[in-house]
Amino acid sequence: MADGSGDSGFCQGAVAQAGLSLRIMATTDMHMHVLPYNYLTDRPCNRTGLARTASLVARRRAEAVNSLLLDNGDFLQGNPLGDFVAGMDGLARQPHPAIASMNAMGYDAGTLGNHDFNFGLPFLRRVLAQAAFPVVAANLRLRRGPGLPRYVILRRQVLDQAGRETELRIGIAGFLPPQTAEWDRDLSAHIECGDIIEAARAVLPEMRADGAQLVVALAHSGIGPATPSPRMEHAATALAGLEGIDVVIAGHSHQVFPGPQIAPGPGIDPLRGTLAGKPAVMAGFGGSHLGVIDLELRPDPSGPMRIAGFSVRAERVCEASAPAPGVAAPALPAHRATLRHYRRRIGHVEAPLHSFFSLIGEDPGLRLVNMAQRWHVRRQLRGTALSAMPVLSAAAPFRAGGRGGPEHYTDVAAGTLTLRNLADLYLFPNRICAIFLTGAQLAEWLERSASIFRQVRPGWRDQPLIDPDFPGYNFDVIDGVDWQVDLAAPPRYAPDGRLANPHARRIGQLTRNGQPVRPEDRFLLATNSYRLASCGLFSPLIAQNRVALNDGALTRDVLRHYVRRRRRLAVASYRNWGFRPMPGTSVLFETGPAALPHLDHVGASLPGGVEYLGLSREGFARLRLTL
Repeated sequence: MADGSGDSGFCQGAVAQAGLSLRIMATTDMHMHVLPYNYLTDRPCNRTGLARTASLVARRRAEAVNSLLLDNGDFLQGNPLGDFVAGMDGLARQPHPAIASMNAMGYDAGTLGNHDFNFGLPFLRRVLAQAAFPVVAANLRLRRGPGLPRYVILRRQVLDQAGRETELRIGIAGFLPPQTAEWDRDLSAHIECGDIIEAARAVLPEMRADGAQLVVALAHSGIGPATPSPRMEHAATALAGLEGIDVVIAGHSHQVFPGPQIAPGPGIDPLRGTLAGKPAVMAGFGGSHLGVIDLELRPDPSGPMRIAGFSVRAERVCEASAPAPGVAAPALPAHRATLRHYRRRIGHVEAPLHSFFSLIGEDPGLRLVNMAQRWHVRRQLRGTALSAMPVLSAAAPFRAGGRGGPEHYTDVAAGTLTLRNLADLYLFPNRICAIFLTGAQLAEWLERSASIFRQVRPGWRDQPLIDPDFPGYNFDVIDGVDWQVDLAAPPRYAPDGRLANPHARRIGQLTRNGQPVRPEDRFLLATNSYRLASCGLFSPLIAQNRVALNDGALTRDVLRHYVRRRRRLAVASYRNWGFRPMPGTSVLFETGPAALPHLDHVGASLPGGVEYLGLSREGFARLRLTL
């Protein structure tokens, strides 16, 4: 818990005799985790679920004289329940389970995140029409039809500290990443997302003129630099620095603030819970936490409220919390239908498919995705002038631990394959595409992926291997070539894609079919629509490259067709990349504890073997790799 006291300094004026208290509660990045159930493992889960969060909301609401409940976006997509509901007919007759549960909780307002657009704008419109609370977005413009309000003024009757009822006017403005339309090319024809800071500067005077006494920014945006830059994705800190904003709810990056996950920096105080000196919170993801901001307000003769004191905390939802029945009930019919659908059998796999060792070169599930992508591209280009070109395929692990925790891994047992297993292998509704790529660009693509590793000193023992700021979903493994990573060299790229060490090179011995790949060699690369986005990590490489195929096929649909055609799958355990040997050197790697039964197999494929060292404080299995 972080506490602040004294005037915050952004609304000066005389202090009235009686102030008032206001508790602001916030959720973010729910990603369709309505019920405490993991559809990918097909068993209950006590780490996520809005229905569990609702129990904590009820307790914290009962403690407060005056309170608000807000949501910060990304609530419609993220698990098989969301995918199934988006594909259902009759949404107008059956309320969307996420919205129905949020209505039951009594949300006061919300905003959108980038993933709320994944199922298309018509679907999103139908869902939002069911919401009993306003959804706002100040930097979003729809090219056709009615748009969302940029802000809302909530007029609430509240009790002051003398027990008198008075009206409080709270302005709520929403902001989502300006890259939202670029991450899905189909969206760019329908929506436009402006710069967060510019949109805020435009809307704040209007909100104050409209009578807002207190302004809360719902920023589906991570905590980044305090100095604004054009179209910044992680703009919560810079947003907090604007005059006229009193409170910031951050999100998008699935982190927890205040707390140790966010390092202190200019304008960022992870102990006090402030951005630019103002109270701010980020509540994890999936209902793991509830953001709670308690404000002590004093009226100002000019109209705005002055924050005389505050406390901020991101409260973890107790694993023993029982789901609130009234919140769980609206989702149960869709939940049961989802289970029936995803338990359907579609094939058989001879060996386990898992992502426990994806970041150290062993991921048969990722290989299966790459096999399916290459199959689709070759099939679609059959009979064309491109049919003779070599096809490579790039895919990244969506579930490889990290901020998702020690259970956040793909784990498919040998035997029957179901639709649930395929959803586990490919989580997001991306589309397959293919682009032209040179050998030089291929090497650079791999350099970006290899930047996930920390630099390792030769001869040193037990050095951390993975940079925790580099998300696993940006670690592309390319099927069809072989290469080696030199960990002694510094990473060429920073986690956000910036060129960090221009002279560094980690990728060596890059070959195809045993022959060195030359810079001028030409390939077709099967990848996903997200990689083609102009704002993506790999976009500077391919901004001018021609697209060979973009037929709109969803990767997971292609994966399903591929499995159904083959029925029985034997994915070769072939390691096409590894680390350059470094005698006398070892690194530490963390993975899920469920990986332990597979240690002998993966250890046999690593030159120096692997050694289990026990569990970390967060519950990860700690492994020593000798290079």
